[in-house]
Amino acid sequence: MKILVTGSNGLLGQKLVYKLKSKPNVVLIATARGENRLVDKAGYIYEPLDITNFENVKEVFAKHKPDVVINTAAMTNVDACETEKELAWLMNATSVEYQVKILESLQNENYKPHFIHLSTDFIFDGTYGPLTEEEKPNPLSYYAETKLEAEHIVQNSKLSWAMARTVLVYGIVDNMSRSNIVLWVKQNLEQKKNINVVDDQFRTPTLAEDLADGCILIAEKKAQGIFNISGKDFMSILELANKVADYYHLDKSLIKPSKSSDIKQPAKRPPRTGFIIDKAKRVLGYNPHSFEDGIKLMEEQIAKMGK
Repeated sequence: MKILVTGSNGLLGQKLVYKLKSKPNVVLIATARGENRLVDKAGYIYEPLDITNFENVKEVFAKHKPDVVINTAAMTNVDACETEKELAWLMNATSVEYQVKILESLQNENYKPHFIHLSTDFIFDGTYGPLTEEEKPNPLSYYAETKLEAEHIVQNSKLSWAMARTVLVYGIVDNMSRSNIVLWVKQNLEQKKNINVVDDQFRTPTLAEDLADGCILIAEKKAQGIFNISGKDFMSILELANKVADYYHLDKSLIKPSKSSDIKQPAKRPPRTGFIIDKAKRVLGYNPHSFEDGIKLMEEQIAKMGK
């Protein structure tokens, strides 16, 4: 099976590459803008790819004719999407349209590609949660609007498709080149800094490895439709911070509960999301780590890097 991953330099992209490259029945094409930033460059093909360039996408897709495309590339900085709307639309919606159109044009009797698209809990307004796949979207931010538009493009396509929706992804990338909510809490508390953490936003935080496993299960089973692929533990962001502090035996008194309205952010966040993952468990055999086990796995990876 030929699997092409977009956004292979990103958190999810990296996890997919490392999991897929060792599978004997998979030819892996990793793609991202610019150079390959992964430490391990063996066992897969790397192609520079700008998903916002129609001709570039056409050239790479036509050259490799992947059986499966896992589209992880996106502009995910929610606040930046509010201020850079044209770029957000180009990266999150137009780029999906390009990929879909090109795959549709390549499709024939003998070639039927499967398109797996990554989406987000932010397409919902967060009036309640956790949510099933049937929930009706109602985006609160421009980021969410672009991601919902991408869903519509995929759903209206003539391709075999699946949507992997996820929530608050955390994990470690090569060289620790970016942070996430877990590391942010840990590092600030280690430095004895007070942190303001919202107690009125609820999520099911997702370990990047689990999300990668969910995408791979969809690819292997050529499963179609929408799947909630997230962690299984539902908690507030404040609870999350406290769990991180407990795990590392750090001072919880430095964690100051606050409200979303107190934190000035350009984009509105849905208060309460989180996912019910029964469908993914039943159809795919998806089985994510607990939040504590996720932290443990991250800690083992940090130790291996000697950071």
